[in-house]
Amino acid sequence: MSHGAQCLVVAILLRTISVRIDPYSLELFVAVVEEGSIARAAARGHISSSAISRRIADLETSLGALLLTRSPSGVELTEAGAHVFSRARALNDQLQSLAGEVHSLAGQVSGTVRLYANASAIVGFLPELLTTFKAEYPLVEIALIEQISSDVLRACVDGRADVGISSAVVAPDSLDSWHFADDPLLVVVPRQHALASVTAPTFSDVLDFSLVALQAGGTLDQELRERAAAMGKALRISVTVNSFDAQCRMIEAGLGIGIVPTSAASAFAGSGNFIRHPLDAPWAASRTLRVHAFKRSARRQAVAALIFHLSSHSHQG
Repeated sequence: MSHGAQCLVVAILLRTISVRIDPYSLELFVAVVEEGSIARAAARGHISSSAISRRIADLETSLGALLLTRSPSGVELTEAGAHVFSRARALNDQLQSLAGEVHSLAGQVSGTVRLYANASAIVGFLPELLTTFKAEYPLVEIALIEQISSDVLRACVDGRADVGISSAVVAPDSLDSWHFADDPLLVVVPRQHALASVTAPTFSDVLDFSLVALQAGGTLDQELRERAAAMGKALRISVTVNSFDAQCRMIEAGLGIGIVPTSAASAFAGSGNFIRHPLDAPWAASRTLRVHAFKRSARRQAVAALIFHLSSHSHQG
């Protein structure tokens, strides 16, 4: 850190002695930095963008320093902002731990658990599981964020997520992992499609037709492309969408067929307009989801309770 920046940080610390800093404003500031955008942080925190902007402006006024530079593409930390971000994130964690410890003294489990999960887990399994978890632990708040599997793992490693659920890719050594659910891949086709009568289509069968793809660059998309390339073929993409419901609507309209996890197919392709068949491939039949958390000697009670709930109620195929 440059001498000028050190002086600025000292000035900020001296100023905070006589300034009240709202922990909620610090929490919003951390969310903006993690999301890289005020708009995404607003969606994550269920608050308006203008309210976040006002909070951060007040925080900058209180600290006497510019923390963020704003542009149409997002936000970037200033040097002082990077220091405040590091301290603010640690402070947020400490406040959560303090609240949990105080409630634990009264025999209560409480606090916020940051749960990152892929779309399959959110659509197919989490609504019921989180309902039963909240019934048992009403004082625990679940901050649920949807991400593709690779981003779920990164969030667990860098501390943005307390718990993550992803497809069963190779997890870093720094993470503990538990089985969560079996979620085999299905081939979903319109009722009048040529594959409708094929009870167990192979991946080679699927590659002969146009596909409605999901989340370009996502874990499933990458795996399908790699397996097609290994066969000397390429996916015939008709259209790419970002959600399972959009994928199934496109399939229903006749824009192509889809390879869809069982969880999503059950939620969005359950009507008589679709035919669902298991994809006849060992890697498709054995697809699973796993729970992840950073390896720690001790975890907050709320985090440990959620991990136990998710892993002990795992869904076996």
